[in-house]
Amino acid sequence: MQFDTPHLIRYGITALVVGLILALRLRRMSKARPLILERLWIIPALYALLVASLFLRLQPSLGGSALCAAALVVGGGLGWQRGKMMRLSVDPETHQLNQRASIGGLLFIVVLIAIKLVGQAEGSALHLNVVLLTQAFGTMALGLFSAMRLEMYLRGRRLLAQARAAA
Repeated sequence: MQFDTPHLIRYGITALVVGLILALRLRRMSKARPLILERLWIIPALYALLVASLFLRLQPSLGGSALCAAALVVGGGLGWQRGKMMRLSVDPETHQLNQRASIGGLLFIVVLIAIKLVGQAEGSALHLNVVLLTQAFGTMALGLFSAMRLEMYLRGRRLLAQARAAA
């Protein structure tokens, strides 16, 4: 059995970086952070610009466009589920909306990133179009971030309305 050392080093460094980020993120997850509903649109908007730049560089074929549209829908469904995993709460005195990420939601993102990295690394060996794969994962991530934040916005608005009505 022969090992491809450069690939092993690259996978090892990637795993180390992801592990470090995951450890830092897990430490911060136990604390509730303020959630400002009016700012939830910013990340999806920035990511939409990034995805648009992927499509401006190289426009996909009709089949590639269909794949990206399907990836957007799948990402939206996954994002909605991830948004439901976020724990939202309202401070009864100040009516400050707070969020706390769930470990499941974080691990969910890590698995998606791992699938993307392996797909890109092995894409040329499997004769896959790596650019189309990047565009598809980009649109899936756009759907994920957008739907997650939309779900959080709707639920947060409902929680705030309930807290204000009870006061």
